[in-house]
Amino acid sequence: MDINQLKKNACLSIDERRDEIIAIGETILRNPETGFREFNTERLVSDKLSSLGLKPKSGLAITGVKATLESEPNGPTIAVIGELDSLCIPDHPFADPVTGAAHACGHNAQIAGMIGAAIGLIDGKIAANLSGNISFMAVPAEEMIEVGYRMGLRDQGEIEFLTGKAEFIRKGYFDDINMALMCHTKNDQIASHVADSSNGAIIKKIRFLGKSAHAGSKPQVGINALNAANLAMTAIALQRETFYDEDTIRIHPIITKGGDSVSAVPAEVIIETFVRGKTLEGIMDANAKVDMAVKGAAMAIGATVDIETTPGYLPQTNNRAMSELWGENVRSIYGDDQFFIGEHRTGSTDMGDLGHIMPVTHPYIFGATGIGHGNDYLLDDKNAVYINMAKLLAMTVIDLLGDNAQRGAGILRDQRPKMTKDQYLEFNRGLMSVSAFDNKRTP
Repeated sequence: MDINQLKKNACLSIDERRDEIIAIGETILRNPETGFREFNTERLVSDKLSSLGLKPKSGLAITGVKATLESEPNGPTIAVIGELDSLCIPDHPFADPVTGAAHACGHNAQIAGMIGAAIGLIDGKIAANLSGNISFMAVPAEEMIEVGYRMGLRDQGEIEFLTGKAEFIRKGYFDDINMALMCHTKNDQIASHVADSSNGAIIKKIRFLGKSAHAGSKPQVGINALNAANLAMTAIALQRETFYDEDTIRIHPIITKGGDSVSAVPAEVIIETFVRGKTLEGIMDANAKVDMAVKGAAMAIGATVDIETTPGYLPQTNNRAMSELWGENVRSIYGDDQFFIGEHRTGSTDMGDLGHIMPVTHPYIFGATGIGHGNDYLLDDKNAVYINMAKLLAMTVIDLLGDNAQRGAGILRDQRPKMTKDQYLEFNRGLMSVSAFDNKRTP
């Protein structure tokens, strides 16, 4: 059976179960869970993949799921990925009233699209005509939020890295994978695009320690940790002109603890921040300047500061050939002017980590309204974000593994990984550090 007929059969199978696929995405929308807490979503994914005759493994990196559809063994194995986690946006219309979790980035559509692609490839009886295997992977914790909680999981030995794909790499769940594909939703007029690159990021937790005292009657004997934190954030902001435009540096700290009582001089203040950039060199330069600003602020106020640095995301680059295959399928649905490759994104994704050890592509599909990560971000075009995403994932897999996997094998010949798995782990572990500036001043 030729590739075009295989695609047609997969798409017909997806259309036949359209309502079910949409219901998966809408169910996850109404039951959001943040990273490494996605237990209900994990169970839903596992049940759906089991119902398709697959044998999913769950509990991977706490909440991940993986199931493999085997075909001819003489080709590559492709991962079709969806992300399990939500953000935390309490005023989103579909936010969990207790946790504040909300799907304001479209990960619910990714899971529905991944399962929809599995439906198309299985119900359409496609695997027998492909060369290679397809792994359907639901990965936790892409959004880098609740950093303190994740560091606590690390302290307990539950995880080592703070994102799901990094943990999947570490634990070997990508060891049998040769290339990977996933799709994100977007608010745009063009149906789909693939960015050339995205920023990477280092994660920092900064803890200022001062000395408590009565804020009204005796502030002179205290050391105000909040003043040190405010001074540090000002110093970081004043470094902006020292960054090169082409490095697209973004530093955006938040205070997650600002003190304990308004009547006491704040003795403990905690800042979390990303240090983002297009290149590792730019990120490391900006990271050093953040450390200088933080230590200088502690010295000025007389506080002590602990700085914990941990890897977040590596810069993302997409495989051009995989992206062009995706684009051919987009054009077949939406028209010749509805796809492009280009631009640099200053956001970050742990797909960048995976892209350092294998070919990946991470396209976007329209159908959302509002601002990504905002309280108005909604998936308006259900056909696009659920059904056509599933079709495009399945069609691109067929392109890569059909015709004796000529295209997939060619991509593997042409792209040399930037890192081996061992090199990746060594690099990430090398980014981890804990340092302290202990100011001995006594007021």
